[in-house]
Amino acid sequence: MLSETQATAPRTTTGGLAGLPPVTSDSLLALIAMANADPRPDKIDVGVGVFRDAAGQTPILKVMKKAERILLETQSTKAYLGSAGDKRFAELIRPILLGPHADDERIAGVQTPGGCGALRLGFELIATANPNARVFVSTPTWPNHRPLIRGTRLEIIEYPYYDRDSGTVRFEEMIEGLGSAREGDVVLLHGCCHNPTGADLNDEQWGEVARFVAERRLLPFVDIAYQGFGRGLDEDAAGLRGLLAACDDVLVAQSCDKNFSVYRDRVGSLFVKSGSADATARAMAHVFQRAREMWSMPPDHGAAAVRIILDDPQLSADWLVELDAMRDRINAVRRRIAAADPRLAFIGTQFGMFSMLPLRREQVLALRERDAIYMADSGRFNIVGMADHSIDRFVAAVVEALDG
Repeated sequence: MLSETQATAPRTTTGGLAGLPPVTSDSLLALIAMANADPRPDKIDVGVGVFRDAAGQTPILKVMKKAERILLETQSTKAYLGSAGDKRFAELIRPILLGPHADDERIAGVQTPGGCGALRLGFELIATANPNARVFVSTPTWPNHRPLIRGTRLEIIEYPYYDRDSGTVRFEEMIEGLGSAREGDVVLLHGCCHNPTGADLNDEQWGEVARFVAERRLLPFVDIAYQGFGRGLDEDAAGLRGLLAACDDVLVAQSCDKNFSVYRDRVGSLFVKSGSADATARAMAHVFQRAREMWSMPPDHGAAAVRIILDDPQLSADWLVELDAMRDRINAVRRRIAAADPRLAFIGTQFGMFSMLPLRREQVLALRERDAIYMADSGRFNIVGMADHSIDRFVAAVVEALDG
């Protein structure tokens, strides 16, 4: 029996949860929290990565509301679907994503919890197949890419990508930077609407990248989270499709969160291509095993609603109309900002929701303090993160910062 002293004495430990090191907060999540806490009524938050309409809202698409009503009325069970999730959802995404490669039996897909789930699942597959593979990542890239890769303990190598002075791709330096890649190494590529820069490869550059990775037997892993937000569904997938034509092995992380505006429902997919149908089947067996270990099965609601839309010709047509409207707003705001000052003209030549302003960190912090304008310290901002009535104030504040 414990003595009174033994029962009340504080316990010390050198292991267990008490030994965990502190965690550095995600900078973008911290930025969102700061913006939410700012009481100024005219604050502008262009840090968070969601589409906002002219009124500054992120509405649910009308076609999504229709699909959810159908789902509510027709869904007869909440029984498990299994690690593959909604198989029909993945089948319907194929032609949108893969185009002329949709019938290729060497390509297989699976539903995932958003694009993050697809990326992590793909890197888990790579780490299983080749734990010595190195992952070449653009500088800059989406901030969560590196943590997702580090979670699988694969080595990360950076390659040059963006010139902040001109707002263009450093293509020759990119190819030179990839020159040290060895057979079996991975090249992570943004399929379209590069996040955070908005600077995309053109068709000729995509062709050269496809030839380069094929000749050197590298593994391209394409993250395509914004299909339809740049030039159009087919145009935005052209680079990916060129890689599928040139390479035996390709991985694709796809997201519906943006183009169906279902951010919190986490709707995505991973597609795997290998040199043969048998090899792809073996790879997918590993994919399903890893999916079972990580999340067992993906959430159903969002994918089921997307499946209902894509399975119905009228609802699909309605979705395309709303998708076109979102893309038109992105491009219209880009043109409006680009026309405001010659130093911002590059924004009109880029694509998607994000660009990087040529601002130093102290200038970004000054905008935050003085003007209640919230963006990442790097100058990355969401083109459609503000209402129409806020654009002029935003641009005026940025120009004032550029003037010094």
